[in-house]
Amino acid sequence: MFGLLKIDAEFQRSAIIWLNLSAARKVLLRLLSIFVYDRRMPVVNVQIVQPRKLAAVRREVMLGAVGSAWGPALNKVWEYIRSQPGLRTDGHNIFLYHHPKQPGMPILCDFGVEVTRTFETAGEVYATETPAGETAVAVHRGPYNRMNEAYVAIEKWMAANRRESAGHSWEIYGDPTPDPSDTETTIVHLLK
Repeated sequence: MFGLLKIDAEFQRSAIIWLNLSAARKVLLRLLSIFVYDRRMPVVNVQIVQPRKLAAVRREVMLGAVGSAWGPALNKVWEYIRSQPGLRTDGHNIFLYHHPKQPGMPILCDFGVEVTRTFETAGEVYATETPAGETAVAVHRGPYNRMNEAYVAIEKWMAANRRESAGHSWEIYGDPTPDPSDTETTIVHLLK
């Protein structure tokens, strides 16, 4: 009987250690899933990018007014593109921002659509392109009202890596999805 109690006590200690290790593993895996696999956490990476041709309408807006300016401008671009067969195949909406030199000043925004070739200016719609060069890139997954998280991640990355902005950034809008949490927008920031 005493031998059985001894085995049971040893088994209990082993089981408790195993359970504690198992619980620790679960906590560790949960933390890893939060820090590594959290879809909302934008990861910043460096990419060398080539220019993308755009049909765009330019607007000068204050930083907080971009949300009300893009719709009418982009409607003009789409109206023009629809009248030009072959100008667009599967390009995305791209908003190109030319950052002001002075904080608080208006920003120049090219609200555009990726196109296959350059073309002659028609009214307000003109041909332009995104800059080429070394960039910091983050993919935002989720609704547009949370896109600032990707910008903050890029700003923190630039500060931590002692990199500076070259004064241009752009947003490449992925295809719309029924669930806003699945929407992807790529944020690209040109580096000096």
